[in-house]
Amino acid sequence: MKTYKIAIAGFGGVGRATASLLLSRRVRYHQVYNANVRLVAVCGSRSGLINADGLEEEQLDRLEDGLSGPGFIEESGADVLIEAGPSDFRTGGPGLAYLRSALSAGRDTIVISKGALVHSGKQLRDLARGSGAMLKLSGAAAAALPTIDLVNHSLKGCEVLEIEGILNATTNFLLDAMTTRRIGFDTALHEAQQGGFAEADPRNDTEGWDTACKLLILANFGLGTDLTMDDLTVEGIQSVTRDRIEAWSKEGLVPKLVGSLTRVNGTVRAKVGIRTYPLSDPFANIRGKDKAIRIITDAMGETIAIGSGKEPLATAAAALKDLDHILTVRAANPLSA
Repeated sequence: MKTYKIAIAGFGGVGRATASLLLSRRVRYHQVYNANVRLVAVCGSRSGLINADGLEEEQLDRLEDGLSGPGFIEESGADVLIEAGPSDFRTGGPGLAYLRSALSAGRDTIVISKGALVHSGKQLRDLARGSGAMLKLSGAAAAALPTIDLVNHSLKGCEVLEIEGILNATTNFLLDAMTTRRIGFDTALHEAQQGGFAEADPRNDTEGWDTACKLLILANFGLGTDLTMDDLTVEGIQSVTRDRIEAWSKEGLVPKLVGSLTRVNGTVRAKVGIRTYPLSDPFANIRGKDKAIRIITDAMGETIAIGSGKEPLATAAAALKDLDHILTVRAANPLSA
């Protein structure tokens, strides 16, 4: 039986949910992949925990100061790094240092935070290619909503002509509440914050930057482009007023914040902004915190997926889906493990 040592960098809500779900699936990994999967290290920004024989659930609240950083992950001897730290697409930090170190060393890497992928995606792809490490990122590309997997697996062999996605749960909740219940933006935002799924400072979501990050990841890692944030036109939901909603309603239209990719003469164009849909369109009926993606290809036509997973469990599950992909490949090619 092959032993796989897993480390998690970033131990907030998502990191902890990932650790808990991983530990609960160890019997399954044994049965399906004949693999002994051990969680050998976890760390936050200043503290962590390490045990080469594997950590257990009851130990995860006893992190020790000073155990953190790329060197700590290297010391753990992990075969796979799951990076789940805070996300900053303007600097790539703090995850970028962990990812550079892991991929340079040939360590298979699962990325949940978006910042480093947006900031230095090409460099990280090159590092993975050079070392032979697998770089997986389902959790960073809308998590429970299958986006990157649809392009890389389900629609493989087709040419993607157009993608549009409702990729941010917070803004979809806000627009849905403003449209269906006719409440104001501030009231809807307060509800979202009280519900624990909108940040205290929601601008990353409401100004469209979170959607833009996911769109760039999908473009660069799914379609093989090299777009940067400077290539996008980004509009949020700040311009959506009661008057605009009333006008759209009279026309039978529903507003959504959408990220779109369009291939024109071999060039991919990307933008984030408000689109309106008639009630007959599936996108008009994406409610609450749900997300959706529509992909149009040359050969398979139109594919639509809708995701409604509960966070942070849904993101943890998306990351561990990537672990399943890694175990499948490594089990089939034991010399590469």
